[in-house]
Formats: sequence, structure tokens, C-alpha cells
Amino acid sequence: MLSKMLSPVMRALSALALLTGVATTSAFAQTGGSYWQGVQKAGVLRCGAAVAPPYVMRDPATGEYSGFFADLCRGFADALKVKPEFVDTTWDNIVAGLQAGKWDLSLALNRTPARAMAVQFSIPAMEYQISLAYNKENPKIPAGAASVADIDKEGVTLAVMSGTAQDKAISAAVKNATILRLPGNDETRLAVVSRRADILVDASDTNQLFTQSNPDWAVAMNPTPALAKQGVAFGLPHQLTAADVEVVNIFLEEKVATGEVDALIRKAVDEVLKGAQ
Repeated sequence: MLSKMLSPVMRALSALALLTGVATTSAFAQTGGSYWQGVQKAGVLRCGAAVAPPYVMRDPATGEYSGFFADLCRGFADALKVKPEFVDTTWDNIVAGLQAGKWDLSLALNRTPARAMAVQFSIPAMEYQISLAYNKENPKIPAGAASVADIDKEGVTLAVMSGTAQDKAISAAVKNATILRLPGNDETRLAVVSRRADILVDASDTNQLFTQSNPDWAVAMNPTPALAKQGVAFGLPHQLTAADVEVVNIFLEEKVATGEVDALIRKAVDEVLKGAQ
């Protein structure tokens, strides 16, 4: 009887969901229920996780996730009274996977207008700024460099993680220097350490970790004008209602206001620094 009441479009969507293995939560949302009630019915909160310390980290030996956004995923899952499940992805695919229903939220996603056309965002858990880290003895980097224009020279190579917000920002700002796009944080840092690249383009907090790990030679600058300054938030499916988004926002508001997010950031930074020793 129910199938007769559904429109042809809805029947097609239901059939497609079955064929492609879309999770119960997506099917539940399509039939008009609260998205998070669908997650509760499924019993698991799927978090799309692309590695970017200290936001998201993954132990290659155990597959265990850590980092303060991973902890926020666990906290939100606990608030929903479900189990967290981390779905490994890359920064090139973290938006597309959310659109395709492969997970329920994306971790540590920078809020940009282009992304907001494809997905929704929670309120920011923290503010993000891009910085440039380099060897202070590198003759290619002029003393007193303070802007992208100061280092945008032929022969200068900037290492950046492919598909990230910093990749997009530096690509738009640089005209003469070479951009070396690499798949992960380890590769970008190794490129600078090995002098394959001159400058590491990354978030200011992660570049701070890099300079603290290499205090004898590494320095970082926050360029003026800023390359980017954005909120870092949960990425959410585009079909979520305002009420569904508000559930996440209320969760984050409390965590930020009580200082819990700051504590999780300190914990993640300590973990990264200990691992570098």
C-alpha cells in the first residue's frame, strides 16, 4: 500500500538506495524523519576522516583515530547514544563522500562559500589561518618576509597537501613560485626537511607543531594580508533541516563555551609532539 502512495521519483530513489548500499540513515531522512533519529535507528554515527594532525590522526599500526575532531565525533556520538565509526577518506574526496551519503558528517572541514553550495556546516569549533613554515637559513626566503608576494619567486617551491583549503588558497595567490602538491602531511613535511621544497603551506596550528619539532631551523609566518581565515567545523549533509543542524550546533556551543574544545586541542598537540620525539 505504501509503495502505491509514493511518487515515481521517490520509488526510484528508494530503489537506488537499495542498489547502491546507501545507509539506513539516508533512507530514513528521505521519508521525512529527523536525520539524527535515523542515525540513532542505525546505531552508528559515521564520521568521514581525512588525516591532518592535530585535527585528525590515524595510527597506521592499529587504525585507531585520534585528534580533537575525532574526539568531537566520539562526543557527538555519545550525545546521540550511538557508536562512532570512522570512515577513512582523503581531502580530495571528503566533500564528495558526504554528498554521496558515505558518512553522516565530515571532520575538520573549513567553511568556504564553494563548499557551502555542496554541503552544510555546523558552527566553527575553532578558527583556522594558513601559515608558511620554512628553514630560516634558506637563502631563497628574504629576511623579514611578511607576505606571499615576498616569497612568490621563481625557484621557490611550496609544499602543500592536495585538495585542502590551503591548497586552494595558495594556488590562487601564487603566480611565480612552484606548488608541489602531495597526498598527506608526512609527505609535505618530508619535502621541506629534505629540501625538496622550500616552504610548507599549512594551518597555523599544524605549522606550529612543525616548528616546535624543529626549533633549531624552522620558523613560520602568518602572511599579511591573510591567505585565509576560516572557521573549522563539521561538514553536514545538504538535506539536513535547520532543526537537524541546530542539534550539532548546540552540542558544539557547549563544548566551546566550557573550554572542552581547547582541552581537546591541547591533548592532540601533546600527542603529536610526543610522537615526534
